Amino acid sequence: MSPSPEPARVVAVVVAYNRAELLAEVLASLAAQRTPLTRVVVVDNASTDGSAEVARAAGELVDLVSLSRNTGGAGGFAAGMAVALADHEPDWLWLMDDDTVPTEGALAELLAAVEGTDAVVAGSRVVWHDGSEHPMNTPRQKPFVSRDERIAAARHGGIAIRSTSFVSMLVRADVVREIGLPIADYFIWNDDFEYSTRALRGRRGIHVPASVVVHKTKVLGSTDADPGPRFYYEVRNKLWMFRRSSSLSTGEKVLYGASSVRRWMRAIARSHERHVLRDGWKRGYRDGTRTRPRPNAMALAGLGRASDAVQRVEPS
Repeated sequence: MSPSPEPARVVAVVVAYNRAELLAEVLASLAAQRTPLTRVVVVDNASTDGSAEVARAAGELVDLVSLSRNTGGAGGFAAGMAVALADHEPDWLWLMDDDTVPTEGALAELLAAVEGTDAVVAGSRVVWHDGSEHPMNTPRQKPFVSRDERIAAARHGGIAIRSTSFVSMLVRADVVREIGLPIADYFIWNDDFEYSTRALRGRRGIHVPASVVVHKTKVLGSTDADPGPRFYYEVRNKLWMFRRSSSLSTGEKVLYGASSVRRWMRAIARSHERHVLRDGWKRGYRDGTRTRPRPNAMALAGLGRASDAVQRVEPS
């Protein structure tokens, strides 16, 4: 009888910033997964509420990476993924924020969906506190998907995807080594859109409804919800993505670009602070067209162990 295959080595990467109580819940849910994790890398983005202490108290499963400055979600994921690859030899990375609480079988269902397939990315069904679908984390279905890919995804009750969010994204470690890390200079907003489409360009991904996580945002809303001053990052990062990134084809840039303009107009029209969004749009347009994101080694310099790991994963 042939020996049983070794279980996949999965390292979770959790980016934390000033949500200590939620972080404790997230770490407890990760420790309780039906399929055990190899490690949990927690990146503390210079929190001031004791989040680092919560991570330290969570036991040996957790590898805490404390940053001396807030690098945003994008920088946090880049740093955490680099440490996971450099120090823990994963087969898969499982990415989430510190307000993402996986159900007990979330990881098991993701792994079951990709086992024996050529899928390199899998995403969970994301719900809010009350169990309703969370519109902030809806994956984009893959357009013009082939019949065999559609059938393969359907066998696992899923759909073929072109993008997914960092609210429970499973990505194959060898693909991360090939394509690099998320772009730290995005800071917040569209970092997961750029990264997941980069990982999935020419590759297969699947949305797995049987894998469920609870996204404990304060309100139930989509990306059309009034974003306030953060609208700057939405505009700048989308323009950086469409102009600088190779994650989308030319046709996709036209398609998603038109969709973005419609969402921007809708967001401004619905806002109670239209002057704030107009200002964010002007500054975002200026910086998105006149600047470009820095290399991660530069954006994440001076952060000790995290900087060293980024240099190892993305040598210049």
